[in-house]
Amino acid sequence: MTSLQPLATQSIQYSASTLKRAERAIRCLPFQLPLLAAMRSHSVPLQAIAGQGGVENRYTKQPMSELAIESGLLWLIQVGILRREVDGQGITDSFRLTPLGRHLVERWENQGGTLPPPSFLDRLYNAVSRWLRLPF
Repeated sequence: MTSLQPLATQSIQYSASTLKRAERAIRCLPFQLPLLAAMRSHSVPLQAIAGQGGVENRYTKQPMSELAIESGLLWLIQVGILRREVDGQGITDSFRLTPLGRHLVERWENQGGTLPPPSFLDRLYNAVSRWLRLPF
């Protein structure tokens, strides 16, 4: 008979390139650490991030359209940081962190509670990766 380890003791090992790409993707988007921290504990609907509500919730620094937010969130899904929430009737407009996303948020919270700013090269690599959908 096989015994299972508790989930808390299991950890997923990520390659250095996966971590670097995920970190770069988050840092290059206009989202703030409180949004990611909220997504760690519960799903966050798109409407809570859009417009003035996103600023009031400290999810963004300035109001953004739903289209711009959804585009950024979909990129984070492709990178492996987020997943879309599903209910009994199908896919919803809410998002949660994946284990990779939780790992990065915990690291940043332990290192001062802010996202490090992206460099020019980070922005360039992220833009090219996002445009061409390249895995680097």
